[in-house]
Parts: sequence; structure tokens; C-alpha cells
Amino acid sequence: MMSAKIAYWFVSLSRGKKSFILGVTDTFFALFALWLAFSLRWGFIYKFKGDEWYLFFSAPILAIPIFARFGLYRAIIRYIEMRALWTIIQAVTIYALVFAFVVHESGIKVIPRTVPPINWLLMLLFVGSSRLLARWWLGETYFALSGTRPDKGYRKNNVVIYGAGRAGVQLASALGHGREFRPVAFIDDDASLHTRKINGLRIYPLSSLSYLIDRHQVTNVLLAIPSASRSRRGELIRMLEPYAVHVMSMPGLSDIAQGKVTVDSLQEVDIADLLGRDAVAPDQALLQANITDKVVMVTGAGGSIGSELCRQIIRLQPAALVLFELSEFALYDIEKELHYQLAKDPVANKIKVFALLGSVTNQKRIVNICKAFKIQTIYHAAAYKHVPMVESNPGEAIWNNVFGTLTAAEAAINANVSTFVLISTDKAVRPTNTMGATKRVAELILQALSLDSAQNGVTRFTMVRFGNVLGSSGSVVPLFREQIARGGPVTVTDENIIRYFMTIPEAAQLVIQAGAMGLGGDVFVLDMGEPIRIVDLAKRMIHLSGLEIKDTNHPHGEIEIQFTGLRPGEKLYEELLIGDKVSNTSHKRILRAEEQVIPYTELKNWLTILEEASGQEDFERIREVLKVLVSGFEPQCGVRDLVSMERNKQGILSTSK
Repeated sequence: MMSAKIAYWFVSLSRGKKSFILGVTDTFFALFALWLAFSLRWGFIYKFKGDEWYLFFSAPILAIPIFARFGLYRAIIRYIEMRALWTIIQAVTIYALVFAFVVHESGIKVIPRTVPPINWLLMLLFVGSSRLLARWWLGETYFALSGTRPDKGYRKNNVVIYGAGRAGVQLASALGHGREFRPVAFIDDDASLHTRKINGLRIYPLSSLSYLIDRHQVTNVLLAIPSASRSRRGELIRMLEPYAVHVMSMPGLSDIAQGKVTVDSLQEVDIADLLGRDAVAPDQALLQANITDKVVMVTGAGGSIGSELCRQIIRLQPAALVLFELSEFALYDIEKELHYQLAKDPVANKIKVFALLGSVTNQKRIVNICKAFKIQTIYHAAAYKHVPMVESNPGEAIWNNVFGTLTAAEAAINANVSTFVLISTDKAVRPTNTMGATKRVAELILQALSLDSAQNGVTRFTMVRFGNVLGSSGSVVPLFREQIARGGPVTVTDENIIRYFMTIPEAAQLVIQAGAMGLGGDVFVLDMGEPIRIVDLAKRMIHLSGLEIKDTNHPHGEIEIQFTGLRPGEKLYEELLIGDKVSNTSHKRILRAEEQVIPYTELKNWLTILEEASGQEDFERIREVLKVLVSGFEPQCGVRDLVSMERNKQGILSTSK
């Protein structure tokens, strides 16, 4: 503890005082090294003679300016690298040569010729070892001036780095200068590396992790494999799950290369890695077909999918991008991000980005926008998608999801927009909730318009249907992270509930490609891979946080999982196809579904009834219309409009009827 206090005192000094202390130390080394060189050469303790005093006096006078010129007093010792030894060798060598010249010119005959090289060797030993010793001492006991004092029990967390390649070595070096983690070992799959050492850290096989945890009280395993495929990362994460350690990872190579993050910018394990599914290389022609050199509009541009669509659209060089969003803050946020992205690219910064506030239910506004900017492609991502929220506010979902889509589609026809792509959902298939039913009606509208001869096929309508996206608003992943950080419990609605998952970037990329495949009225379904049990996802996130699940078998665990029951409108599993008629496309992850279509003349009558019922807030009637229109719609609960429920509770009659 005393050593730590001294280190803290030294680090707290000003740069000038530190340089002075180093200078005094090197002065002592210069004198001591010269005296020791004489003693070693003569074989006895050397005693100064009168005519040799000026040599000892000149040694530090020569050494200190040379060392200063080489920057030995500017270096931050606790961060000094091994390559700094070369600078020390150069500085000491120059000093030794100058000193040898002085000795030669002194004319003193009794000085042996071996004294200067011995003096050089000793000086190199003293100066170099002192720096390395100080680096080790200060690196081990350094405490930030604004952080924890040494008397407050400061302590680094011992970590193991998985991956002994270049990235792992760089990470270990970076962490060695930090104040949070202390690398104690490497783990690598290459058997030829086992038992070897890199920078003093031994390399072990994965089977030794339990031993390392027990011996070094390891708290974290850091994945240093930024170039590994997602499937390989998923495999490694599953292998690490049984161990009581917090698993973190380095960012990807592309992010490091682009300067977005540094090597030691550790992050939580990307939940996408748990899927273990590698993204399929996109078809560049499909990506560019509806975007490059065209004017594109995204509705709901500030949402999870809408904002990612905007990011990817910008990279595809559109002539202009129109952001259409109801939320002022969300619109401001995505506009700011895109302008920052464009400013860094000398080619892309010519792209014009227009941020427009408005509702998709305002047809006049959308028509004016489409005509004013000459919109050629629309990605319609605006929708209310949170199942329980929509169930409690069904009227707003009808206006936004159904009539908002109808309004935007009719505006696209009136403005001669070439392509209109609807972002749909797997919840539209045999829905048990209002949200899914409204999205299926939105699909029916576009299908009917595509077959309606009145619009003459001016606008090509396409629908893309997929499941949950990781990290989106309302997703379980950020919810679980928050609950784990609070110490639990982690809430899961049902032990058997399963969901399909896809990353937001992959979903947006596939939406763009599917939209380019449509001929008119197509319903495309994205291959979501294998479904995941939500309780298994929760368990894996708890384990990867280095915590233990608390249950009857482990009463002393840290995080409990509680089952709260299905929420209003929620079902145990989701589907992507209504029927069994599905065909492949040129993209292995995009399928084309053939779904039942209602002719527009018939659908229009039902929409009129639905609009009237919505205006009167007759939610029972709305539900009956949805049952007629949407195949397989079986509500999981009764009407739960919060306003109506509160009126009924207080005996207040609706003013709309």
C-alpha cells in the first residue's frame, strides 16, 4: 500500500518536477556507472585521483542534454513501450561516444581503453532498466488523479483474452495501460501455441479456462477475434456460456480501420452473434436498382428500420433522400447522423437530405412532397408496431397502419412514384392481435391496388414481411440488458414463447433487395433462420454477463427469471406464411409468397365501413371488420381500448356516437 501511495504521489507531480527527478536520477547513474566501470576494470574499489575529477564532473553534463534531446524526459514512463528501448540505446550510445572522445582528448594516460565501453554498457543497463522498472511499478499501482485513491482499495479485474493473434496482442498491450482490466493469459485454439508466451502472458487451451478462473479470479473473457465469421463467434460464445465469466468482445476490423473505435473499445457480446448466422453477400444490382441516382423517400425515417434504411440508402448514392417522420426528435436525430456521415465522405456529401415533419395520414402533404421532390421510390416504414401498446390504442393503429398506408399509396399513384415498398411483419400472418391485423390489411390494400386497372400499373407495389429485429425499439434484448444491469429479475412472458430474429442491418439490406424484385403486388418473406426460445435468450444473456441464474436448483444465484404471462394480443409463436404457396427467388434469403387477394372494389367498401367505425370509436365493429378481411384473425383478448375502458368504468358515454 505504501508503494501505491508513492506511485500516486509521483504521478500527481507536474511534468517539470517529474523531469527534474529523472534528471537527478540519471546524473547519479552517470557518476555511478563511471565509478563502477573504473572499479570493474581495476578489480578493486576505485578511489578518485585529482586529475580525473573533471571526467566525473563532465559525465552528467554530457549525458543530460543528450538524453533530453532524444526525448527521454518527455516520455510518460507508465505508458513507455518496448520499442522505446531503441531510443534509450541511441541516446546512451551517443553519450558514450562523446564521453570516449572527451577521455581521448583529456590526455590522461592512466585511463584504460576498456573503461568507456564498460561505462556505455553500465549506463545502458541503469537507464534502460530504471525506465522499465518504473513502467512496471507505475503500471501496476497507477491510480487516476480523478479516480480511486490507493487507500480506497483500487483493484484491476483479471481477464483472459481469447485469441493470441495480432488483435489479441494489441488488446493486451492497450489494456496494460488502462485502469480497469489486467490480462493474465491468452486462450487460443491453435495447439502449436499452447504453453508459449507472448509479452509474458502464457497461451492456454480453452479446457484450461476453469483453472485460470480459480487461480487468477478471472472475471471477464475478452474475445479478440474481430475477423472471425459470425457463425464462428456464435460457436465460441456457446462454448463460453457454462463458465461464470462476463464475455465481452473487441469491435470489428472495419470499425477499427475506419477509426470509429479503438482496439481496446470493448463492448458487450453482440446478440447477433448468438444467432450464429453469417450474412449473405448482397446482390449489388438489386441494391442499386431503386436507389442509385434516384430520389428516395422513407416514411417513419426515425424508427428502428426506417433509420437503418436511411443509412444504407445513403451509401448507395441516391440523387436525394427525403426523411418523412412524425416525431420531431427522431427526425432531428437521424438527420444529424446522416449529415455527419455525409460530411466524412467527399463523394457522398453531394447527396441532398431533406427532413420533413408530417403524418402519413395527411394525403395532401404526402402528394405535395412527392410532386415537389419528384419522388421515385418510397419505403413505407411508418407504423405503430408495439403489440400491447396497439392493443390499448386500437383506433390510432387503424388510422396509422391501415389508412396511413392507403393514403401514402394513393399519394404515390397520384404523383407517379415508380416503386412503393411496404415494411410488413410476420405478425400479419394469422394474427392474434390488432397490430398484426392492421398490417395484413395494409398488405391487402397494396395487393388490391396492384391489380386495380384504374391505376394502370403506374406505381409498382411490393411488400416485405419479416420477424423481430435485434435491438429495435420494443425488442426484448435491450429490455433484458436493462433488467440484468439492475440486478433482475428478467421478465419473460411464457416459458414456451419463441420468436424469429434478424439484425437490423441485414433486415434493411434484404428489404431493399426484395423491393427491387417486385413486379407488382408481390409479398416477399425473409428467411429468418431458426426461431429462438425467449427464455433461452434470457439465460444466455445472463450467463454471458458473468452471472448465475437464481432458481430452485441455484438459490444463491444473482438473477431470477420471472414468467409474467402472455400480454394482450401476444401469441406463443409467429409465422411468416399464410398458406403453403411459396417460391424461391434469385436471393437465397428472400422468398416470394402467394397470398389471397381481395379485389379493390370489394376491399374499398370494407375500408369505408372501417373508416366509419373508427370515426365513431366503435371498436367492436372494427374488430368484426378485421375478422372478415384478415384470414385467420383470432383475437387473443377482448377489446382493450384504454379510453373506452375508462369511460365504461366511470359511466361516461362516448361523445363520438
